[in-house]
Amino acid sequence: MKNYLIAEESWDLHRKGYQDQRRHAEKVKEAINSNLPDLVSEENIIMSNGQNITRIPIRSLDEYKIRYNFDKTKHVGQGNGDSKVGDVIAKAPGSSTANKGAGKGEGAGEEPGVDYYEANVSLLEIEELFFKQLELPNLKKKQEADIIVESIDYRDIRKKGLMGNIDKRRTILSAIKRNASKGKASINPIKEEDLRFKTWETIVKPESKAVVLALMDTSGSMGMWEKYIARSFFFWMTRFLRTKYKHVDIEFIAHHTEAKVVSEDDFFNKGESGGTICSSAYRKALEVIDSSYPPEKYNIYPFHFSDGDNLSSDNKKCVELVKEIMSISSFFGYGEINPYNRKSTLMNAYQTLQDLEPFQYFVLKQKRDVYYAMKHFFSKEDDNNKIAALNV
Repeated sequence: MKNYLIAEESWDLHRKGYQDQRRHAEKVKEAINSNLPDLVSEENIIMSNGQNITRIPIRSLDEYKIRYNFDKTKHVGQGNGDSKVGDVIAKAPGSSTANKGAGKGEGAGEEPGVDYYEANVSLLEIEELFFKQLELPNLKKKQEADIIVESIDYRDIRKKGLMGNIDKRRTILSAIKRNASKGKASINPIKEEDLRFKTWETIVKPESKAVVLALMDTSGSMGMWEKYIARSFFFWMTRFLRTKYKHVDIEFIAHHTEAKVVSEDDFFNKGESGGTICSSAYRKALEVIDSSYPPEKYNIYPFHFSDGDNLSSDNKKCVELVKEIMSISSFFGYGEINPYNRKSTLMNAYQTLQDLEPFQYFVLKQKRDVYYAMKHFFSKEDDNNKIAALNV
């Protein structure tokens, strides 16, 4: 029977670099998670080509170590036995609390601060943490949903397999248990019966077809800030759909008093002006659905973003058209950019729709609300009957 030896030397020093890298990665991940609402609305990301990096502050970690006292001050090493965590054991001569609170515009002080450094974070790192929280809501199986997507998932552990697929952790645990049963508190020797191998299964699932209609108000009432917020939402929505779903079409519709289907580049970069007739966007959406996306074959997701200012005489028509769209849609999302918390004509008209299941709305009052709007519209649900698209 063969014996397998891992190593006899101490690996503490060899693992030092790996442990530092892992700790740094954990701190970066923690910082991204805590700063996601602000990172999502970061201008240098939204206005870029999607490949830029941004910087986030991360609290530094310092290991315990003995340091030489350059002040050559005499200290004693023993205590009186009644110390507790948080007690200050020594202060440099001349220190005082007179400048306590310095660093807040109250002059120079002597109080210690918290060290931070800035780390570069790529867009892919932000997407990885952000998009795993999201999914298309109410995605249902449609006719001709015969698009098959395959993936490999390591789901099982076996005692036979390729050495390249060996599971080191489980192999070591098996060896420890076997040796412990014989009264030996050690890993070695590792025998063939201890070996554990990861095995995979090929996962095949059908993927339902879907189309997302991005409707954006580009009229004169939409100022620079309002357009930036709307484009920020659609920027992340577009990246989310293309990252997580392979067969989802996106149609871009811009409107003022008239609506038209535009290219993605024009949608994100071209400005407009003029009055606002929102019903034109809904009519155009219905035209696109009728011509290219039959509801029996596609899940339909319209998302309309506006500041809520609409021609008053057009509101009744908007409600009728939204009801017509919802009758053939899986979901209807309305985002209103309203930083002043005012009563908008469009939201007043949509009060009759708020009890209908496909209709969902979200009011954005500040930049970080882009993150919460994405979470609101694309929140994950536990639905066993839903055919979810696979990650690609």
